[in-house]
Amino acid sequence: MGQELMLNGLTGSLKLERAGGGTTARVVLPGNKISQPVEACKVPLNGGAPVAVSSEGRAEGVGRFEVTGGECPLRFDVLDGAVLVQSVSGPVCTFAAADCATTPTGLWGPAAATLISRASEFEAARGGADRAVRENYKLISQRLRGPELRPVVTEQAAFSSDREQMCRTYAREGAHGFCNLRFTEARALALATRLGVNTNTAAPSVSASSPRSRRKPPVEGMNPDTGGAPFSDQ
Repeated sequence: MGQELMLNGLTGSLKLERAGGGTTARVVLPGNKISQPVEACKVPLNGGAPVAVSSEGRAEGVGRFEVTGGECPLRFDVLDGAVLVQSVSGPVCTFAAADCATTPTGLWGPAAATLISRASEFEAARGGADRAVRENYKLISQRLRGPELRPVVTEQAAFSSDREQMCRTYAREGAHGFCNLRFTEARALALATRLGVNTNTAAPSVSASSPRSRRKPPVEGMNPDTGGAPFSDQ
């Protein structure tokens, strides 16, 4: 909340803010002119004033908000220091009055200059997130069968290519790896959440006499089949 984020760390502006008991968003969408596609343009939603967003819970393990109605309904999945945005109506939002066609889908995050110094931190965390994705997928594949498993297999098969497509345009991604890390963390959380939903159980409790009780306490996004271990410990 309160951070000003940019699409691919390059352009546009997105800021989520608290407003009373709810949440608002200030959004400036970048795009290209309809009449002159080689020329850039920007469209402030709601004339630059805050737009009310609705909370849609945590269906994929992260907080989700939506901007409904208007010319460009949007979905926001809130990650750590970034927001994964999806255009609900299609890949392109067209604003005829502003002569601007925008493509808001992607990772909105900080500028690359603020991320370079944390490259080693992101690289270390990425290893834990990758392991969590593999382990959680393995557990799901052991639990589900037939039609229930098929969409998970399809998603997992596309995961690496989806990540590459999402992150290849993030500013200086090769130098810091921020987008790859956040996208991987989001996938790990989504799989962990699905594990909990499919079993209809919370994380298993551990008795005081069990050696596993000496592990770190559970954290949000934990794998429910590893005794409540954080992703970083898996």
